[in-house]
Amino acid sequence: MSATATDRCPEPTRAPRALLPWARRAGAWRREAEPHPLLLVALLACLLGGCAEEPLPQRRISRDDCLGEVSLDRLKEAIARCNTVVAAFPQDPQPLNERFLLHTLAEDDKAACRDIGRASELARKRPAASLDPLLREDLRRRLADCRSLGAASPPGTKAARPGDPPPPALPSPAVQQLPHQNR
Repeated sequence: MSATATDRCPEPTRAPRALLPWARRAGAWRREAEPHPLLLVALLACLLGGCAEEPLPQRRISRDDCLGEVSLDRLKEAIARCNTVVAAFPQDPQPLNERFLLHTLAEDDKAACRDIGRASELARKRPAASLDPLLREDLRRRLADCRSLGAASPPGTKAARPGDPPPPALPSPAVQQLPHQNR
């Protein structure tokens, strides 16, 4: 018996009818699973939007920031930075004391003395043990210098307490050495 080509390769058989509904459902599922081009574009846009760089966290304001970076050619910027510190710590005399120095360098005696008057008033309201003794002494001397210059103190600033030494006749040597045109 000679084998013919049809004997060697049987004809492919079709799937039984019972499998056809399942095959149809699987084909439909495959068509529905293909992603829509607009869906891919939207997903890509969301991913790219999520990769935006977040701003760095801001450093918290410290009560020592007034005199951190002072340069005479950027004195207005230093005063503005110190204004922020004073606003952040309204009941603390130290930033006002430091802003006094900046106003003095800017040759604004009235603003400097106004700050020292406020700082001295805040210091008086605090218990003696809660305030740095050097700060208390700075405030006392600078307030005396302002009084000797005749600079107005803010309303509500009390006169020197009994037992405080009288203000000196001349400003302290440190204030005298500053190049002021307004004196």
